[in-house]
Amino acid sequence: MYALPNGRTNVAEDGGPSIRDMLAVNLREARSARGLSLSELSRRSGIGKATLSQLEAGTGNPTIETVFSLSRVLEVAISDLLDHRPRGGLTVVRAAEVEVLRGEGVDLRPLRRIEADDSVFEVYDQVVRGDAPQRSQGHVGVEHTVVQAGELHVEVAGHTVDLGPGDYVAFDAREPHSYTALAAPVHSVLLLQYRAGERLDGRPHPLTPPAQET
Repeated sequence: MYALPNGRTNVAEDGGPSIRDMLAVNLREARSARGLSLSELSRRSGIGKATLSQLEAGTGNPTIETVFSLSRVLEVAISDLLDHRPRGGLTVVRAAEVEVLRGEGVDLRPLRRIEADDSVFEVYDQVVRGDAPQRSQGHVGVEHTVVQAGELHVEVAGHTVDLGPGDYVAFDAREPHSYTALAAPVHSVLLLQYRAGERLDGRPHPLTPPAQET
């Protein structure tokens, strides 16, 4: 069980630590590993120092925008900030048991982190609500989206495309991008793909151990 600085531990509906608590533990570790103070992380991410302090204490209310911004600045996978599920074996994730990470226009449910060779894949259930566009300044990796229901407007670095049920789009997630529901809600599967240790500039992170020769 993961302990917070205040000694308490929240439990998610699936029996594991909550998103809030996992972010608290992983954020502290990632910030410490990079030698960043709260003030410096606040400056780079645009997130208030008081908000970051609350997140690290497990008392904050993380949003999609906050998590993606921290992922971008700390140059770590989103699942490195949120993940707690054990790998391997049979994995069943019930929709009703997964916490929702809410953004200005999207609800995300993290389902699975998959590691294969030097690549990492993150699988999300994504609902674009339609009350506002969901914008991202960019983050590491390649973003894949398959629309299941509804109509989705996607903009990537000035290029736009409209998608319907069964349509698929992939793009370099380092580019600024946004999702807007044309016929809400839009249900889709989001897959984030990147090399383990990949940075925003596409180079391996300096803290990532070098590959071993065989």
